Amino acid sequence: MKTSNPVLSRLGQAAERERAAGYGPYGPPAGQPGYGQPYPTATGYPASPPAVQPMTIDDVVVKTVTLLGLTGVSAVAAWNLIPGSLAGPAFVGAAIVGMILGFVISFSRMANPALVITYAVIEGVFVGMASKFFAVVAGQQGIILQAVVATFGVFFVMAMLYRARVIRATPKFTRGLIAVMSGLFAVMLINLVLSLFGVSTGLRDNGAIGIIFSLVCIVVASLSFILSFNEIEEGVRMGLPQRYSWTAAFGILVSLVWLYIEILRLLSFLQGDD
Repeated sequence: MKTSNPVLSRLGQAAERERAAGYGPYGPPAGQPGYGQPYPTATGYPASPPAVQPMTIDDVVVKTVTLLGLTGVSAVAAWNLIPGSLAGPAFVGAAIVGMILGFVISFSRMANPALVITYAVIEGVFVGMASKFFAVVAGQQGIILQAVVATFGVFFVMAMLYRARVIRATPKFTRGLIAVMSGLFAVMLINLVLSLFGVSTGLRDNGAIGIIFSLVCIVVASLSFILSFNEIEEGVRMGLPQRYSWTAAFGILVSLVWLYIEILRLLSFLQGDD
């Protein structure tokens, strides 16, 4: 089960360890009582040993829809329940907690559905507060629906391009995109720290630099779906356990939230020029 994707390699190794620690085709693992003997049944006939169910495309679809539903409900609840005086702290807090959880999930060697679900809820608060800012504080009511439609439109276009093999997750493409994403994250983190000290770089301002940077982020976020689709396809081929579908759905959710925020920001810039 070799792959050029480091995430899949890590998950594949974890899955191998699970299968090695579990029951083989002839009963309990080596060294335990009953090794080499078929499983007995009430009728006295041997039975098939328990097996780990591999994940399927349908599993990933169900988990993705579940996470999107949780994020949407959390976003609506945050919009309506968190008062304006706490909107800023809630936004920053959700962003920090979401980032920490994202790192934990991304670098974990085991799929953790509870962490992924928690991440979806926290991201809902983040999305809800960001949406409320642009719609209410900035007075741009119409851009929320526009951003949602554009986000899912881009998602389905990228899915069709991947299925048609117009864009493929080759090793070179994967390494290059991961490097660009890491660079963008570093730039955004540095920009955030500088903004806390009153230093403006223009990357997040309504100007030419801000618009160009948002366009770059939108393109990269869109291409990140290709990595997610490839991870799902390869994960199914490698026979990863069913619960790893939560990890695959997490990857799609991360890209969707990032893409939505960047589109929302770009629409705000463009409407602000009217």
